[in-house]
Amino acid sequence: MNSPTPSVPSSAQPFVAPPPIRNMADVRRLEALPLAQTLTVRSTYELLCNSARAFGSKPALTFLRTADPEDAPIRWSYAELLSYVHQTANLLNSLGVGPNDAVAVLLPGCLEYHLALWGGEAAGIVQPLNPLLSDEKLVSLMTVARAKVLIAYGSDADAGLWSKALRLRTQVPTLTTVLRVAPHDESPGSAGDLPAGVADFAALRATQPADRLVSGRDIQPDDVAAYFHTGGTTGAPKLARHTHGNQVFTAWVCVMMQGVKSTDVGINGYPLFHVAGVLPGSLTALSAGAETVIPTTALMRNREVMANYWRLVEKYKATAVSGVPTVLAALANVPVGDADISSVRYCRTGAAPMPAELAVRFERQFHLHVHESFGMTEMAGISSVTPPGVVGPSGCVGFPLPYGRLRIVALDETGGASDTDLPPGEQGMVLFKAPNVIPGFLDPEDTARAFTHDGWLATGDLGWLDSEGRLNLSGRSKDLIIRGGHNIDPKTIEDAMSAHPAIQLCAAVGAPDAYAGELPVVFVTLVPGTTATEAELLAFVGERVDEAPARPKAVTILQNMPMTNVGKIYKPDLRLLATHAVVSALVDQVYRDAGCEHLTRAEVSSDTQDGVRVILHTSQAGAQAARLQTVLNDTLARLPVKVRVQVQ
Repeated sequence: MNSPTPSVPSSAQPFVAPPPIRNMADVRRLEALPLAQTLTVRSTYELLCNSARAFGSKPALTFLRTADPEDAPIRWSYAELLSYVHQTANLLNSLGVGPNDAVAVLLPGCLEYHLALWGGEAAGIVQPLNPLLSDEKLVSLMTVARAKVLIAYGSDADAGLWSKALRLRTQVPTLTTVLRVAPHDESPGSAGDLPAGVADFAALRATQPADRLVSGRDIQPDDVAAYFHTGGTTGAPKLARHTHGNQVFTAWVCVMMQGVKSTDVGINGYPLFHVAGVLPGSLTALSAGAETVIPTTALMRNREVMANYWRLVEKYKATAVSGVPTVLAALANVPVGDADISSVRYCRTGAAPMPAELAVRFERQFHLHVHESFGMTEMAGISSVTPPGVVGPSGCVGFPLPYGRLRIVALDETGGASDTDLPPGEQGMVLFKAPNVIPGFLDPEDTARAFTHDGWLATGDLGWLDSEGRLNLSGRSKDLIIRGGHNIDPKTIEDAMSAHPAIQLCAAVGAPDAYAGELPVVFVTLVPGTTATEAELLAFVGERVDEAPARPKAVTILQNMPMTNVGKIYKPDLRLLATHAVVSALVDQVYRDAGCEHLTRAEVSSDTQDGVRVILHTSQAGAQAARLQTVLNDTLARLPVKVRVQVQ
């Protein structure tokens, strides 16, 4: 393994974990000195320099070509990683990228993603892109960021990335260069001639100095490091501005709170366009000398990776298991068999609430307690942490961060954050101030909506503090089901439904109702190989939800749960399905009441994220068309959602 000696800008050391964190007193001890004395690393580049000097030839990144544990991986040492980051930053600098220029990234899971990330941040501002977004959204994001260079995967085997990149280069006015990353198994020269404005990433990188930043850039903590797009599960993408200080603090606090050591090995299956995979999942490990395993280009979307997961844990002696709840739910169906997973000392999840029954099943099957944490793009990936050895109930996402502040406030009349603080034990909206809270979004209007008038980040998440000072989450304020003025926490329903042995995933949402505003309904998917009826499941959950208003009115079994690209259940789609079902039932009722069952029923179709469209065919309704249209308009107008009735 080649291990060139890197040049480094400081004498700072890698992050070293303190004794285990067990309570809030331990968290407070991390604040013994002012933050400026505790954390002297100023940039992600400096962080990599420190680790390269300390760990040299030790493996930093391990890429799995396939999911077969017997296949030889591709490994980069810490020294190699830094040398390649130098080359990447110098290449970008030669292409005109400066500290205020964006470098867009359209890659699957691969080693080169880390060069794009950290080389991009050393030269300018990196912009990781979700490759599954439409061309239109990608063009919009890159145009707003004024992306100058695009680093893209040179194959269509995974999500048609190369064809997408070639289309983008003609639609983003600020884009000057596309750098093609060759797949790891591509034969040299097989790509052929590249179009004008497109260049081979590896070939150009190899021509650059590997021992320093040619630009001589002195990166400051307040310099913008990245633009991460976020819309969560509720809205259109927005571009969050991460500073180097934000990202470095996240790496430091994760090492401190989770006790990350240089002997640790983690399988990072999070996509690297998402903050969880980049910062808590990657930069944290790199800051402490740990090894990060990248499980093929498709990551956890690779069915073979899922099927062989526990054998991969044994092969690489992984010390940490991590995934969003939907990934852990899928892993719960994968037997350990004869794999030795005794190396695992920490299992964690985040990004969405962990169903209590899934946590119990995971611990029963694998003897691994699932530690929940809370993270947001707006907080550079981490907001609270449950350390190893700290056992909390479902929904407990751990201790607030050192040097950070947290408030729980009552909701105002619109469901937003009020100025009224709530005592421990009472549920309200969670607000944060912390060193990793972003300075804002590219669009000032997005920034204004994200923060309160006095500068607190309004998360939109509902939670409370327990007697040990830990944060407990119950859901999103927008996900509350409001039935006749009664606030229903969907997690109460979901926890009850998850206790059924046939349930794989479940989500409760509000279905529109003309009288109550919303009524609770549940959507579920079943564990492979099991059976259950909707009537059976409705009776099961009804018996286990104590509050009568919260008992669901319907259960719908789905083949596949609508998901975001990072594995969160996408509730806007479920609300649309619920609206569709309510409108269809009302249309049927109108036809029956009007004695028009013999006519072709009006079509009900999706229209927008908060409404549906009803198309009335006049040619088939004849003389009754006008009456039907009037009655439909009157009936559907009572619903608290948008319904358009059209006549064709």
